[in-house]
Amino acid sequence: MEAGAPTLIIQDLSELLQYHVTTYFNNEASGIPPARHRSGRALKTLSQRLKGKEGRFRSNLSGKRVDFSARTVISPDPNLDINEVGVPRDVAMRLSVPEKVTEWNIEEMKRLVINGPEEYPGALYIIRPDGKRIRLEFVVDREKIAEAVELGFVVERHLKNGDIAIFNRQPSLHRMSIMAHYVRVLPYKTFRLHLCVCPPYNADFDGDEMNLHVPQSEEARTEALLLMQVQDQILSPRFGGPIIGAIRDFITGAYYFTRRENLMPKDEVTRLLTSTGYVGSLPQPKVKTPQPLWSGKQIFSLFLPKTLNYVLKANLCQGCTKCEEEDCKHDAYVVIKNGELVSGIIDRRSIGSEQSESLLHRIIKDYGTHAGREFLNKITRLLKLFITMRGFSYPYDQLVLSSKAENKIKKTMEKIQKKIDEHIDNFRNGTLPRLPGQTLEESFEIYVMHELAQARDEAGKIADQDFTIDNSGIVMTRTGARGSSLNIGQMVACVGQQSVRGKRILRGYVGRALPHFVNGDPRPRARGFVYNSYQTGLDAIEFFFHAMGGREGLVDTAVRTQQSGYMQRRLINALEHIRLEYDGTVRDSAGDIIQFMYGEDGVDPAKSDHGQAVNVSRLISQIKIGEEKGKPASADYIKKQLESVEAQLTPILMDQLKQDLSKAGLTKEGVDKAVALTAEQYKKALMEPGEAVGIVAAQSIGEPGTQMTLRTFHYAGVKEQNVTLGLPRLIEIVDARRIPSTPIMTIYLIDKYRKSKENAVEVARNIIYTNLETIASAIYEDPVREIIVVDLNKSMMADRAITMDYLKDHLQIPNATVEFDGDTINIVPAKVENLKKLLGKVPDVQVKGVPDIKRVLVTEEHGEWVIRTDGSNLGKVLQVS
Repeated sequence: MEAGAPTLIIQDLSELLQYHVTTYFNNEASGIPPARHRSGRALKTLSQRLKGKEGRFRSNLSGKRVDFSARTVISPDPNLDINEVGVPRDVAMRLSVPEKVTEWNIEEMKRLVINGPEEYPGALYIIRPDGKRIRLEFVVDREKIAEAVELGFVVERHLKNGDIAIFNRQPSLHRMSIMAHYVRVLPYKTFRLHLCVCPPYNADFDGDEMNLHVPQSEEARTEALLLMQVQDQILSPRFGGPIIGAIRDFITGAYYFTRRENLMPKDEVTRLLTSTGYVGSLPQPKVKTPQPLWSGKQIFSLFLPKTLNYVLKANLCQGCTKCEEEDCKHDAYVVIKNGELVSGIIDRRSIGSEQSESLLHRIIKDYGTHAGREFLNKITRLLKLFITMRGFSYPYDQLVLSSKAENKIKKTMEKIQKKIDEHIDNFRNGTLPRLPGQTLEESFEIYVMHELAQARDEAGKIADQDFTIDNSGIVMTRTGARGSSLNIGQMVACVGQQSVRGKRILRGYVGRALPHFVNGDPRPRARGFVYNSYQTGLDAIEFFFHAMGGREGLVDTAVRTQQSGYMQRRLINALEHIRLEYDGTVRDSAGDIIQFMYGEDGVDPAKSDHGQAVNVSRLISQIKIGEEKGKPASADYIKKQLESVEAQLTPILMDQLKQDLSKAGLTKEGVDKAVALTAEQYKKALMEPGEAVGIVAAQSIGEPGTQMTLRTFHYAGVKEQNVTLGLPRLIEIVDARRIPSTPIMTIYLIDKYRKSKENAVEVARNIIYTNLETIASAIYEDPVREIIVVDLNKSMMADRAITMDYLKDHLQIPNATVEFDGDTINIVPAKVENLKKLLGKVPDVQVKGVPDIKRVLVTEEHGEWVIRTDGSNLGKVLQVS
């Protein structure tokens, strides 16, 4: 400008400067070409360096790489305690812990310095009080250095048994994904962990890797010990039950160990008890002659707290119409009286992971996390040795059905095939009864899918009934150790229908799934039904269909993980600042009150009884077990005792306590005990101030989201109605979407219509949206007469209760005249040039019903007829008379 350059050049240079300033801040601004290097690669400027997953904040500030960490493959070790982690010696020699030299450890520290980095246990560095570091790897005369070590020096020594370390498996979906364990240095190259700790980490041993972090300061170690120890994380805040517990073989072992038939001699008993570290005397043997024998129940009782009283039904329970309780023929009624297992088999329901209201849950709740950890450690050691001594396998001959069962399955398949053939004939003849709101083809598919699902279930049931409880597979499924009766059914009876997106397979060629079938073949085999079992083996076509169904599962899992991960990230960002304050309120970072009392009762879900502040009925039944018989307390006495604690309890808890005490018939001492224990347990169950309740809520929604299914399933057993369930529905709720992907309504009718199906159907016909296209067999343009002709479909009109008179009264089309001629409607446009435009609009002209209501279904519910709809329009539905 000073040189007097022309205005045009100044303007160009000004624009160039503005361009460079813009791209310096953001090189991805819309409508502006990005600035580039000489090589042609776009410049990474300020905005790109900061934002996104790979940007400065998320990648380098929130997500740094750290020192003093290790990562390797994990493998199981049932001999460890649940709060231990097996660390390979190579890792222990590379990771170090700074330890201050004191008068109590100076000799040990000198010995470690002499050993140096090469010999275990040794040390890597010495830090002098003046801050100077000495690397022992390069020191020749270590004994001289060791002699110079004085009080106040810091020695960075190798990891040793008993050190605290933080163990983590990614993805860290909830707080139990990172916990503090005690180090146990072991040979070989993998981290070892106890099998009971797999569920919180969601770990298995098919090649999973985990991370180990070693805290470097005394404060960090103390925090890890106080807040992150495994036993303090047993109870999950997601569902108020133990997430850590017995799995797989421990549960199978527990079943065999606590069976009535299991009696053991003294040498076996002492060997089992030695493995647990039990110190104490043996109980009296159950059988004294010809040799003393102890039952599994007696030995199991040695590890139960002596004051424990408990009752529950085992997983093995068959749901008999009348419960025989302690005389149960399946021994499924568990009774523990004063710390002794009186009756019942111990299985997943008692000691399993993710089982609320279990025996393990009760021990932790009543006797603390330390008692829970000890119980789990000892019982798993005992069961591991017992099942090793006893042996357990699932041999091939246990998968062979009796000829009677095979014939039954064959007959079932023939019966179902016959029914399906009938459906096929009816479908082809057009006589198949149509389901409400479905086309003939959709109705046919629903009928066939229902029959095929029934075929598989019946075949599975026959197989299940053919095997006895002595069958290893049945033991695993009934005790909850692994699998279900469906798995056994597929192994020995019939694999069943393979589906893609919830429907039978029909993709591939035009009108057929594979070239091996004729066009339009509706038989089960041609559409993905696998008649064979895994035992008999699948033929080539069945194998192909099975692979299609299996691949959908893999893709589904991959998509689901991505979607639920993103949903959890959004939830955490929205809720991370919400915490519980010391006045009991829940507030955000600005101090605004979100809730006056956390969860409206102040209870920590992890300390609750599966969501209840106190399980009053169970508490009273426990008191009754240990109580001596006596005169029941009067109603006035109960009222007086309740008034004394009214200020301490919530109104709901007070009502529950009042109801249960009035029915229980406890003595005065029993009532006193029940009231006092309820107040005490409620106080113990309260959430601690400072807890990040927003994060806990987000994690408790996000973590199970991964296990949810992505597909749309049939709703509440109504197979004719599709509705979004699982993860997509959860995402809709979290996003607070204005319009759900599958809106539905349940319409309850007034007295006049609810008692009669015919009247309910009449209302449904007035609600379902009907346009001209629905009741027309053809809509076309007549160029000679310059009109639009609509040929009416009489059967569809009858289905929607529409008559010609109704159409004459109600059918109105703007800018056109409507003429009726027998079974056709002629539409004459006001202007001929609008004919083409009108042809596009005619199919959508409303004839009857409520817009957006695509389908209706009249069903009976609790003795009255209701209308379920696909689509929602509440305002207009309320106007239907």
